[in-house]
Amino acid sequence: MVDLMALEKQFLSAHIREGVVAVDFTMGNGHDTLFLSKAIGESGRLYAFDIQDQALENTKARLVENDCPNNYTLIKASHSLVKDYVKEKFDVGVFNLGYLPGGDKRITTLRETTLPAVDAALELLNDGGIILIAIYPGHAEGEIEGKLLTERLSTLERKQICVSRFTILNSPTSPYFIAVEKK
Repeated sequence: MVDLMALEKQFLSAHIREGVVAVDFTMGNGHDTLFLSKAIGESGRLYAFDIQDQALENTKARLVENDCPNNYTLIKASHSLVKDYVKEKFDVGVFNLGYLPGGDKRITTLRETTLPAVDAALELLNDGGIILIAIYPGHAEGEIEGKLLTERLSTLERKQICVSRFTILNSPTSPYFIAVEKK
C-alpha cells in the first residue's frame, strides 16, 4: 500500500540540505516541525506557525524532547501572515491542513486564510524549492480547501512551477497532497 506520508518525506528530502530555510505553515503537534528542524541542521532556519496555544506547547515539548537544534521560531499567528514574520526566501514549506489531532475538531484551517497563505508562500519560495500541502477532504472545510487549492494551483505557469497531486483514487475521503516545485 502507498504510504502518502512517507512519499511526502521523499519529496521533501530531495530539497532539504543543511542550512536551508524552511517553513511549517501549520505546526499542529510538531511532527513536521521536528522533521524539518533535524533535517536542516544547526545552520538552517525554521519558522513554524499555528493559531492554537496547544499546538505551540505540544510542538515546543516535542522539539525539546528530541534535542532539536535551536534553529526554529514558533509563531502564534495565522499562516496567512507569513510575510509579516518571514522576511527571507525559503526552500522547503509544509502545510498540513485540517484540525489539530487531539484538539478541538471545530477549529480547522480555513480557505480564507489558507489561500492567501499559499499565495504568499509561492512569492517567498526560492528557485528549486518545494511546498507540500496535505489536504483532508473528510470534513466540509477540507473538501472546499482542496477544491479551491486545486483550481488555483492548476493555473500556474508550468514553465516556472510544477504542481502535482498525489491521491488514492479509490478512497475519495482519504488525505492527499499537492507538491509545488519551483524551477
